[in-house]
Amino acid sequence: MSGHSKWATIKRRKGANDVARGKVFTRVAREIQVAAKEGGPDVNANLRLRLAVDKARAENMPKDNIERAIRRGAGLEKDAAEIEEISYEGYGPNGVAMLVECLSDNRNRTISEVRRCFSRAGGGLGEPGSVAWQFTSKGYIAVNRQDEDGSDRGIDPEEVFMAALEAGAEDVVVTPETIEIYTERTALAQVTQGLEEAGFPADESELVMEANTPLALDLEAGLTVLTLIENLEELDDVDKVYHNLELSDELMAQMA
Repeated sequence: MSGHSKWATIKRRKGANDVARGKVFTRVAREIQVAAKEGGPDVNANLRLRLAVDKARAENMPKDNIERAIRRGAGLEKDAAEIEEISYEGYGPNGVAMLVECLSDNRNRTISEVRRCFSRAGGGLGEPGSVAWQFTSKGYIAVNRQDEDGSDRGIDPEEVFMAALEAGAEDVVVTPETIEIYTERTALAQVTQGLEEAGFPADESELVMEANTPLALDLEAGLTVLTLIENLEELDDVDKVYHNLELSDELMAQMA
């Protein structure tokens, strides 16, 4: 199982208890704004926006909040703050390579908070391109096998596997909770649509950065890196954190 896959599994198991509801709404609203700005306000014609709206609905975000975020992103509200996507590269403890993707309305605030997290952990930010070469952009799709209450949804992994491959997927990973599909970055929309047409709508569909060469650390060193990742993800402006730490079963057990 890939590093991204394992970390996503940890986050799903820990659930929404780690983040206050207001913070969740803020992040999802920013995702909606960026998606609407990039591809327009039509949910049916903008896959990224549709997925962001689906995520907002799954978090029980009010309809008015969703519509307001779409209008702001599309430039239909003059007082809307400009949200931009920003990426930072750096090294955490023990030389772990990290990419931090942010959605921010204040670039100075964001870099200050991100730099502070790295410094406290004994790491530091690098120049653009200093870390990115260690990662490859991939499409990532998740189809949940269970409902939120833990009940089985009756999805046949073999059927999802075949539908994914027919749609152009590269790899399929089956876990107890989720069926995860990996694609070339340019094939993400195509495979997502193919799965939906086959009766398996995506619960998650996004571009991710996959580490080319994972770095193995002992338990104590690995936990310091995971603590930095969690601290970064607690920042309002941070959307995603990618790393090349190899997530061993021992580390998974400690975090889960």
